[in-house]
Amino acid sequence: MAAQDVRAQSEVTAYPPGPRLPALLQGAWYQLNRQRFISANARRYGDVFTLRVPPFADNAVVFSRPEHIKEIYAGNPRDMHAGEGNQILGTIMGQHSLLLTDEDEHARARRLLMPAFNGSALRGYRDLVAEIAIAEIDRWTTGSTLVTLDRMNALTLEVITQVVFGVTDAKTRAELTPRLKRIVHLNPLVFLGFQSALLARFGPWKRFADNLHELDALLYAEIAGRRRAPDLAERTDVLSTLLHAGTGDDHDPPLTDAELRDQLITLLLAGHETTASALSWALYEIAAHPAIQAEAYDAARNGDEKYLEAVLKEAMRLHVIINGTNRKLTRDMTIGGRRLPAGTVVNTSILLAHRNPDSHPDAGAFRPDRFLTGEVAPNTWFPFGGGVRRCIGAGFSLMEGTAVLREILVRHTLSLPEGAKPEQPKTRNITTVPRGKARLVLTPRP
Repeated sequence: MAAQDVRAQSEVTAYPPGPRLPALLQGAWYQLNRQRFISANARRYGDVFTLRVPPFADNAVVFSRPEHIKEIYAGNPRDMHAGEGNQILGTIMGQHSLLLTDEDEHARARRLLMPAFNGSALRGYRDLVAEIAIAEIDRWTTGSTLVTLDRMNALTLEVITQVVFGVTDAKTRAELTPRLKRIVHLNPLVFLGFQSALLARFGPWKRFADNLHELDALLYAEIAGRRRAPDLAERTDVLSTLLHAGTGDDHDPPLTDAELRDQLITLLLAGHETTASALSWALYEIAAHPAIQAEAYDAARNGDEKYLEAVLKEAMRLHVIINGTNRKLTRDMTIGGRRLPAGTVVNTSILLAHRNPDSHPDAGAFRPDRFLTGEVAPNTWFPFGGGVRRCIGAGFSLMEGTAVLREILVRHTLSLPEGAKPEQPKTRNITTVPRGKARLVLTPRP
């Protein structure tokens, strides 16, 4: 009885404290400047606090301590639905998206997608990624200022188009690329309002819906053509690999055309601007730290991918790309000693965890070596989420990033423009990018 009393006293039955602003104002602030909003509330309310940020969540409880992150990511996926926590993306990604499904449906989709992202598959993609990177870099003018975010967006979109979608025909790529860009570079007002059937009939919301319809037609045509391709068995792109997935029995039937479409759009949105932003931040920090650039150049020249990956990982720690991950509770649960009702969205804050000086000494410094010395403990760095919902493309993103860094560093020295101000983060839909686009000066290496 005494043990029960102690446990009961440790549980808080009400939501943790949080800002008292009206929910609509919280939602607007969250959308416009997510990092400042979350950081300000952490300073005021501590490690655990509640936000009301429609349309993302009516009640979101934010956690960032390693023990809380571990508890959430180790939780039963039937009790915590990540798909339900991401439903704002449903209009674009579709009902079959790996990010939006839960329980058995999610487990089946993940099993079918996994072969396209295992170690041998990643090794097979690397040469094409490097080839795409070289083609992009060869178009740059040395001695000029590079608008890094724009060029990384172009490069990573080309990687998605060729390596993931498997589209090599120039005419098809010319039709597909601008429509993919319009999906990714979405105005925040459109992003917040595209779930409204009324708004879908007007202005930018109608243009968004029309573009999505045109994109779907192109993707379905590409899927149908790929199914008929005589060389399908020899093709190694992600889409072709997914067309082979599934046994055809009752356990894991192959992916339908609608499921393939939704997974392709998911891979686009999850793997395009996120990787472009991570690369932009990494190149910016390399330019700002000549000693680290010298070490990264040596690593690139000598094929030391571990150091280049550490550079990328440290950029993703210091400059968080996605601020957090969500789980929606399907039943009343106790998390971190707090009793939370069913329907609560539990948010694991990547932003706060990555900036915690207890977990990351000298947290404001750019130190790639921390990822080579065992300094980074579990549940303190998780840009790809965790548990059974860890991003299936994490390995692909790191492979792509290290390949691109290598090709840039062996060709160019990077520096900041004279008089440049420190780069600041900017929220663009669900991604954080460099506000000034990380402009850098290129100097050819001898």
